[in-house]
Amino acid sequence: MSLLPEQRSQENSYELLSSTRVDTLLPTLGWNNDHAGPSSFILLPYHLDRLRDAAEQHGWTHARRTLTYDAIKSACQVALADRDDQTASDAFKVRITLAESGTLSVSLAPTSNFTADPTAAAFFSPISDNASLFGPVLPVYIDSEPTPTSLFTSTKTTHRTVYNDARLRVGLSLSPASFAASDVLLYNPQGLITETSIFNVAFHRSLQWVTPPASTGCLPGVLRRWLLEQGRIQEDKDKILTKDSVQEGDWVLLFNGVQGCRLGRITKM
Repeated sequence: MSLLPEQRSQENSYELLSSTRVDTLLPTLGWNNDHAGPSSFILLPYHLDRLRDAAEQHGWTHARRTLTYDAIKSACQVALADRDDQTASDAFKVRITLAESGTLSVSLAPTSNFTADPTAAAFFSPISDNASLFGPVLPVYIDSEPTPTSLFTSTKTTHRTVYNDARLRVGLSLSPASFAASDVLLYNPQGLITETSIFNVAFHRSLQWVTPPASTGCLPGVLRRWLLEQGRIQEDKDKILTKDSVQEGDWVLLFNGVQGCRLGRITKM
């Protein structure tokens, strides 16, 4: 996949990125394990796979070859051990970056603890269930312009210009609080739905949750992969998820490796 001119100029100024979460509830969930047993990090082995796949796509041969699960897990554990204890939080967003040199960096941001399985919203049925059982519903606005597909949409990096631009076009702030409260739905130049600025998405169609395929240029997120493996969502093989098919009031399942699954609803500006 070729880079746009403005992206080529940033080839030496970005890192590969994957964000997970550490939370005391996670080891109690039977689905969140690694080779050592129950894990405090959401799907950490999947984050390794995504970083290695991204390194291959970016041509970072050395970084891919040297990246191991033990290195990622150790870097996350060191960051936790060295954290500033001014906060009493024991739940954190864990931001993992990988440089072309193979250098791993991990940073933490405090967050609130999970009180229930963070994937539970994937069982929500708009036909029969009460959405309030799954937490606040996020308003999701449809972008006013398409987002071109590129290496920087199909892999997660620190170069996030297209996502920030989409938020600004619909009047959303780039503050952390705004990211937690609302989002914007993106689509490619062919009019196919891809994702939001921070979540993969699925729409309720024919009594199931349907997610855009990777061929649209969407990010192949770690929770997206897990939900597909579990059969909780299905890929849109017939490409029915188009910008024109999305209506005000449509329910959206939003999911990523930090927040788990959340519910959103298409909202007019």
